[in-house]
Amino acid sequence: MSTCHVILFPSAFINVSGASIHRAESSHSQRNLAYSKDSPASQRSSTMAPSRDRKASYEEAPGDDGEVVTTVCNSAGAVQSAESIEEPFTTYFDEKIPIPEDEVQSWFSFRKLWAFTGPGFLMSIAYLDPGNIESDLQSGAVAGFKLLWVLMLATIIGLLLQRLAARLGVVTGLHLAEVCNRQYQKVPRIILWLMIELAIIGSDMQEVIGSAIAINLLSVGRIPLWGGVLITIADTFVFLFLDKYGLRKLEAFFGFLITIMALTFGYEYITVKPDQGQLLKGMFFPYCQGCGTPQLEQAVGIVGAVIMPHNMYLHSALVKSRQVNRAKKKEVQEANKYFFIESCIALFISFLINIFVVSVFAEAFFGKTNEQVLETCMNTSSPYSGLFPPNNKTLEVDIYKGGVVLGCYFGPAALYIWAVGILAAGQSSTMTGTYSGQFVMEGFLNLKWSRFARVLLTRSIAITPTLLVAIFQDVERLTGMNDFLNVLQSLQLPFALIPVLTFTSLRPVMNDFANGLGWKIAGGVLILIVCSINMYFVVVYVMALGHVALYVVSAVVCIAYLCFVAYLSWLCLIALGVSFLSCGQTVSVTRTLLTEEPSSSPAS
Repeated sequence: MSTCHVILFPSAFINVSGASIHRAESSHSQRNLAYSKDSPASQRSSTMAPSRDRKASYEEAPGDDGEVVTTVCNSAGAVQSAESIEEPFTTYFDEKIPIPEDEVQSWFSFRKLWAFTGPGFLMSIAYLDPGNIESDLQSGAVAGFKLLWVLMLATIIGLLLQRLAARLGVVTGLHLAEVCNRQYQKVPRIILWLMIELAIIGSDMQEVIGSAIAINLLSVGRIPLWGGVLITIADTFVFLFLDKYGLRKLEAFFGFLITIMALTFGYEYITVKPDQGQLLKGMFFPYCQGCGTPQLEQAVGIVGAVIMPHNMYLHSALVKSRQVNRAKKKEVQEANKYFFIESCIALFISFLINIFVVSVFAEAFFGKTNEQVLETCMNTSSPYSGLFPPNNKTLEVDIYKGGVVLGCYFGPAALYIWAVGILAAGQSSTMTGTYSGQFVMEGFLNLKWSRFARVLLTRSIAITPTLLVAIFQDVERLTGMNDFLNVLQSLQLPFALIPVLTFTSLRPVMNDFANGLGWKIAGGVLILIVCSINMYFVVVYVMALGHVALYVVSAVVCIAYLCFVAYLSWLCLIALGVSFLSCGQTVSVTRTLLTEEPSSSPAS
């Protein structure tokens, strides 16, 4: 006899267990899903062999009022065997990295950590994209060192949320977009896909803008901004085919770009020599003395720039590049542990690079006026002096003006090194953004596009408005697009955070690795805080538009947006255990778990 829990979920949910999905094609009255053993790459067609490990079987049958009754049966002694249907490896990568055995070091092995190293660093690039760099330098120029604690807190929150995304990919063998495709109904699934595509396109545009500005600075203005945009399109196609040389070489290339950012922005940090006492005070004392609305808006902007919606989808897919036998609980635990350690290291490095940028502008340019900067640039015969009006208004900087100001105060080398760092940030984040788009499209639509077709589509959508602005407007307009793009991505954040908390809290999806009560509460609170902060950022931006027609359009969009967020939140609360919202109940029954022969097929 074994204990079974009958759980009533809305009909939106179709359960996923482990890495295997069993769908009955001959009948819609019942579906059986089995948590079965993943075969090695060379034995994917094999069936699940009996094991002493704890197993779980899941049965679904329609309940009253269109609900789906999910029966979860666990038994230490009984074994459910079913023909395994292996999920295809739907990432860009044609290989999976094997994990070495280390019998000497059972608790921790550097060899294993090295084998798991890669996905976390690719994920961390989203914390170093041109949008983040611009947010960093504006934070330093507007508030000095006072908002460093916000940056640290946002990075920690990001780490915890990335942990959920990585665990989903490791435990289920499916990335977030694939799970969304299987769990949500058709209309919400399509809306969710469109929202995430908007976030990816917005991020794409920021990265293209950053790369174009960097090329313009490096060429001393000889290559116009529209020329930089076109160059960015071309080199993206070249870099994306590096994975044909092997996954580890591709990951090494990304590591090389992160190293370039660390060296370039580190050079600026050493050159400026920020006050270390003020830096530590700003990082560990959560207080902002004398701060007003500009500083508050900048703090909100930091959170919005750091936590990126498409990054959740990316990280949950990248972890599939390692060979993990999901039938063995120990291997799954080990993979979760090493991926988390790697993510901690990667985000710590990205945090240091962000600190370099904030500190440079906090030390050198906090409180500076346009007139002061103009005078310095004219004294150094800078060709960019015309960027700064002769008034006493506080200096406003972006990634373009930031490099110019560094050149005026610390010499041309500072400007060119800054541009190299921005170029590395733009190129690396452009590539990871394209990977995100591929995973999202494949997962939501089950559509297998070639890299060339995918890049051509996203580049065309992202490049067209950027190219038009670059041709017909000046650099001020181009960098000004970042504010709108930050708002766009802030709006999409719930469409990544709510699903990842929902699915990692569902035991039929995560089995023994489902979120406990502490993670459910903490995750829910964190997501509520992050989404609230980002909504405030959106409201501030909309209020600044100053046009009645825009207010009306914003109100209509807001109503539709909030309705969809409420729908996702409703499903999430059910997954978190607020069962009365499902208009059902949770009861416990006792039944015998029937066993099947290994050769038997799932019931239909």
